[in-house]
Amino acid sequence: MSTSNISRKDFIKNSALGLVGFSLLPGILNAAPNFLFEGIDIKNTKNFILKNVLLETGFKYQDDEIIGTETELFTIEINHHKIKKITKNQPNSNAIDAKGMLMLPSFKDMHIHLDKTLYADKWRAVRRAGGIKGMIELEQKVLPDMLKNSTYKAEKLIELLQSHGTGFARSHVNIEPTSKLDSLKNLEKALENKKASFEAELVAFPQHGLYYTDSLPYMKEAAKMDIDFIGGLDPTNVDGSIEKTIDTTVQLALDNNKGIDIHLHESGKSGHDTIDYLIKKVNENPVLKGKTFISHSFALATLDKNNLEATAEELSNAQIGIISTIPFGRLIMPIPTLLKYNVNVMTGNDSIVDYWNTMGTGSVLQKANLAAQLYGQTSEFDLSRMLRLATAGPIPLADNGIQQWPNAGDDADFILIDASCSAEAVSRMSHVSSLVVKGNIVY
Repeated sequence: MSTSNISRKDFIKNSALGLVGFSLLPGILNAAPNFLFEGIDIKNTKNFILKNVLLETGFKYQDDEIIGTETELFTIEINHHKIKKITKNQPNSNAIDAKGMLMLPSFKDMHIHLDKTLYADKWRAVRRAGGIKGMIELEQKVLPDMLKNSTYKAEKLIELLQSHGTGFARSHVNIEPTSKLDSLKNLEKALENKKASFEAELVAFPQHGLYYTDSLPYMKEAAKMDIDFIGGLDPTNVDGSIEKTIDTTVQLALDNNKGIDIHLHESGKSGHDTIDYLIKKVNENPVLKGKTFISHSFALATLDKNNLEATAEELSNAQIGIISTIPFGRLIMPIPTLLKYNVNVMTGNDSIVDYWNTMGTGSVLQKANLAAQLYGQTSEFDLSRMLRLATAGPIPLADNGIQQWPNAGDDADFILIDASCSAEAVSRMSHVSSLVVKGNIVY
């Protein structure tokens, strides 16, 4: 995100210890990280060379079955935020020693609320307040106090994500009459402070309903600001109308050249009808194809097989993506079916520590691991495919085993992780030793 009307602070000064602030991240010290960049001036390092970097090069086969992953050590040169060169390993060169750590694309959290976290604050469990409208009423009471230090807490939550290998997030930001545009402005300050090591997309989110509260004037104002998506929330349960709410959301996106990313928790007929209506509106406005997403979309988990496959095909044709937090319990999201029809499926932590939920860890690798468990993805091949949920797309090997990442010229966004291959990283939720974002060494 870029802003022009807020103060710019030196990045190093905004972290407790260097760029990550380990002292405030639960579990990090216990993880015993390998300090691969010890002795390196990471604040001023833009160009550097890594040796002994483990990369995946193909699959191992036995009788046409994939039984493992081939890897080799390489030397990799980083220059001006890009991967400049990948060469045969030069173990005796004067370069930073990656110590055989596996390089993978850095992770992306595609659904989170950075603006209203309680992380880095005192513990409090969730207080159920009588359905979504009760929770809206609770938020209206607590938001004024939360806004007082929301920039600081957003920065600490970003540091938690970074410690798990995430260098990018799509964050929903409250836009409603209680906080008006203050949640957005405070988060923009946090992102400005972290701009050297973290990137984000922002969704203007009418958390208290577009019409249930008088949020539309603020949404119109936010839509003209430096945000990327127009959000929405359960049009039937909150606003009482699918067509009115979705029509307004679509028009805001069209008028301001934004994408759409709506929360849809409704799991019954109203949820199905909302999905169908949004598909219809996107097909009527093809400019929204590839720019429209439904977060949660629990209604998909209640469709029978035939209706699910038909809906998945329609979502794919309309290029509408699904952002799932991989819930488990009564509703199991049909992610394998969505992937079968080439629906763009991504994941995120959603709430980590706030008034809505306290269970998030900050790790999207954990989400990939959970998906693998839920859907029985236990083979070398299947586990390696689940990595795409953590990276929001790029993975080292194509389905045919051809190496497709990294390449010279790619953005230098990667992690070094203590694993022998992608499959192991997902299965064991391996420890992330280092994160590099746009060539900047975060830790």
